[in-house]
Amino acid sequence: MADNFKLQIITPDRKFYQGDVEMVELTTTEGQIGVYARHIPLTAVVAPGILTIHEGAGIKAAALMSGFLQVMPEQVTIMAEIVEWPEEIDENRAKEAKIRAERRLQSHDAELDVARAELALKKALVRLEARQ
Repeated sequence: MADNFKLQIITPDRKFYQGDVEMVELTTTEGQIGVYARHIPLTAVVAPGILTIHEGAGIKAAALMSGFLQVMPEQVTIMAEIVEWPEEIDENRAKEAKIRAERRLQSHDAELDVARAELALKKALVRLEARQ
C-alpha cells in the first residue's frame, strides 16, 4: 500500500479540497509533475491543466488554472486562483470562450495581446477536457 500525505487546495473563496492522498498530478510552468509522500521540498508556479488526485477510493480530477504549489515531505498545499470540479464547469461557456480565443488568434490584429489570447484558449481547453 502506498504511503499517504495530506493534500490541501485552497482558493480565495473556499477550501476546495482537504484529505489524505496517495499521489497528486498537475501542470506547472516547468511541466507535468507527480507528487508522492516524502517528496523533496519544492515550490512551483501552477499552469493551466488537469489536476488529478489519487485517493485510496479512486481518482478525482479538476480543472486547475493558476496558483502556487508547495510540497513538503508530509503535506502538499496548492494555493489556487481558480480550480473547478467538472460539474462546476459551464460547458457552453467554455466552448464560447474557446471560439472567442481562436478568433482573436486568427485575426492577426497588431493590437492583439497574443500571450493573453493563448492563455484564454488554454483555460477553455482545460475546462472542456475536465468535463469529459
